[in-house]
Amino acid sequence: MNTDKRVWMSLAAAVCAFALVMSFQLTARALDVTGGSTPVTGNATWFSSLGSPYGGCGLPQAQLDSQDFLALNVFNTPGNYGSLTRPIPASAAGTIGMFDNGLNCGRYVRVTVGDYCSGTNDGAQNQPFCRNGSWTTDAYNGATLTFVVADSCGDSNAWCRDDPYHVDLAQAALNQFVLNGKAVGDMYPNHWNNRQVSWQFVPAPDYTGDINIGFLQSAQVYWPAIAVSHLPNGIHGIRYYSAGSWQSAAMNSDMGDDYIIAPTTAGGSQYQIQVVDASDALLNGGRIYSFSLPATCASSCGQPYTAATYTTSTPTSTSPSPSASPSVSASASASASPSASAGAGGCTVTAGLVSSWTGGYQLQFTVTDSGTAPIATWRVGFSFAGSQTVANSWNATVTQTGAAVTATNAAYNGTLSPGASTTWGMVVNGADQPLPTPTCT
Repeated sequence: MNTDKRVWMSLAAAVCAFALVMSFQLTARALDVTGGSTPVTGNATWFSSLGSPYGGCGLPQAQLDSQDFLALNVFNTPGNYGSLTRPIPASAAGTIGMFDNGLNCGRYVRVTVGDYCSGTNDGAQNQPFCRNGSWTTDAYNGATLTFVVADSCGDSNAWCRDDPYHVDLAQAALNQFVLNGKAVGDMYPNHWNNRQVSWQFVPAPDYTGDINIGFLQSAQVYWPAIAVSHLPNGIHGIRYYSAGSWQSAAMNSDMGDDYIIAPTTAGGSQYQIQVVDASDALLNGGRIYSFSLPATCASSCGQPYTAATYTTSTPTSTSPSPSASPSVSASASASASPSASAGAGGCTVTAGLVSSWTGGYQLQFTVTDSGTAPIATWRVGFSFAGSQTVANSWNATVTQTGAAVTATNAAYNGTLSPGASTTWGMVVNGADQPLPTPTCT
């Protein structure tokens, strides 16, 4: 009799476990990785910090907008705990978890504390959550905190594979949850036990400013890899302007804050990008961000993150042309030591040294319509003082004959209204002194 009872109890436990896995499989088939307006419920675990040098979204922890960060599940594979390919290919789209191959990176998630587990909630494979116990409410239910998505959970445990709405939270944030206007203070560790939570995507709280752009470790002219962060609603893509057209950048693996771009001209180190946010719309009406490879990355970037300064401009139409009117700079542009300027016909130009190294240097030129009427084209001329040669250039068509150099506008930056400016630049082989004295017509 006792033996039969144990058999039936074992069978009942197996049926419960099977039913649990099946319920997750049904949920997995209906998983909406874009996030709807209704909160979802899952288990919450914690981890101490992002990996080095980057979290799963491709940002160092120091560059996050908030130290209240979390990880979302890469895979949605109940009962399958094996090693799987990342990014998840289209042929296996049904296994994509809430991380969404990186497309939910940089988004914000409002998490609300749910029930406490009085049993074992260890994420063991093929085991129910909160076994040998029950989910119970306590004094911490209803506490909330907003997190930024900065990492991914691809581990081979039941939390990361069986629970489609599992979230892994920064440990330091656990006692920062707010209830009745103040931090809970002591929920972790004695009242935690990998609780249930409900959560949903929300806009960035109290958002101000504009995006941050940084080059990744080992980035260089031939591998311009950037991280884009500080967005009001996450990031779904980057468009870069190169060879006369706007093109879609490739994500760096599934690190959703990171993209591989290309310069405006082949071999150059000047870039123009537009950002697509999580609503699949161009950020700030298609605002154009213009920047260059920092001087410290001349050979390659040695740090995990090297900030890039940029200027912004606004497209004049919805066409793919980058023709733009200058607007406010979001951060300081590269420093330049001004040289003499000259010009006629309402056009002036200044030249500045951006950076130099043994055997070469970089110049930036600013062309301004100094007249009272618009100009449609411009031409800059100067002569090197020695045997310097132009290695590459951007935002202008540059030719050199002996020491004489001529630059004419590109197709997209020739038209300037009175008082408006545009910049172009070059890398030069040779000594960096003296600076040229350019003229503009």
